[in-house]
Amino acid sequence: MASVAATRRHDLTDAQWAALEPLLRTGKRPGRPPTWSKRLLIDGIRWRTRVGSPWRDVPECY
Repeated sequence: MASVAATRRHDLTDAQWAALEPLLRTGKRPGRPPTWSKRLLIDGIRWRTRVGSPWRDVPECY
């Protein structure tokens, strides 16, 4: 994923993402591409743990 144009307040910065991305596994299985990018998924997980809300209350942007 390219640079996120309008990052939200506590989302990963480009520098943080550049350090984290090489540590994540890459999908090598055939089939449908993922619905969400890994960066967006991690930002959503970080939002949920920071706020302490249930999954159903995670905003649509994540």
